[in-house]
Amino acid sequence: MGENNTKWLYLGILSVIWGSSFILIKKGLVGLTDYQLGSLRIVLTSIFLFSVGFKSITQIKKRHWKWVAISGFISSFFPPFLFAMAQNEIDSAVASMLNSIVPIMTLLVGVLLFGIGSSKYQIAGVVIGLAGTFMLIFAGAEFNPNQNYWYSLFIVAATVGYAFNVNIIKKHLNDISALAVTTGNFVIIFLPALIMLYFTGFFETIFSSSEMQLSFVYVAILSLFGTALAKVIFNKLVQIASPVFASSVTYTMPIVAVLWGLIDGEVFNVWQAVAAMVILFGVYLGNRKRANR
Repeated sequence: MGENNTKWLYLGILSVIWGSSFILIKKGLVGLTDYQLGSLRIVLTSIFLFSVGFKSITQIKKRHWKWVAISGFISSFFPPFLFAMAQNEIDSAVASMLNSIVPIMTLLVGVLLFGIGSSKYQIAGVVIGLAGTFMLIFAGAEFNPNQNYWYSLFIVAATVGYAFNVNIIKKHLNDISALAVTTGNFVIIFLPALIMLYFTGFFETIFSSSEMQLSFVYVAILSLFGTALAKVIFNKLVQIASPVFASSVTYTMPIVAVLWGLIDGEVFNVWQAVAAMVILFGVYLGNRKRANR
């Protein structure tokens, strides 16, 4: 298979894996609490990463550990809990659309706090993307009054964490491998997550509840494929294609998530669709400068 065909294959695989993450969270919440799901996801991902990436930790020097710890908490510890709490109240399709503002938040944080330059297109992209985000929240609140759309702000908070993480890695951790950074992140957050999982009563009830056991399977799939395997594929995609092409998963991932939501009985109305298109147009403008390089 040629390199051009391979990159499209990788893009398709990533779209399916990451686009399916939101429905897996939804299914996981059937038998698990949001705190159980978040902590379990971290613990399972940690175990897998330690098995394949523990040796890479030797790349992390003393000066790196502060930033590895900060990166770990804002990108890998808090987001699993924030997404789980949000999806107790909002549909998985809406969660996926809100997650697509990560590039916008990354640009905004980079400009405001890290001194990264921006073009007029990127600034317009931030404004339009954020406007689309609020449209999506308010449209959903009106269409589904039984759901608490204020919980959408948990996902917005998670995207801010991702945005800080990208900029921290670029500025302070760019001289060590992605595997080392990721493994180091989970070395830091593994014990707090394990302690939290213990105090949720997970270990006391998992063996007596078939519903929890099924949810465990969904979270295991989410942890191993949605985090570990997808990271490897994404890094490979960046190697054989441009960063702009790799970032296009931002546009394709929500399509998969919405399809899963519709299959699962969720309803996505016209105004939510319009708001989603506004968000994606903002993301497109935010990538405009990089696309022209």
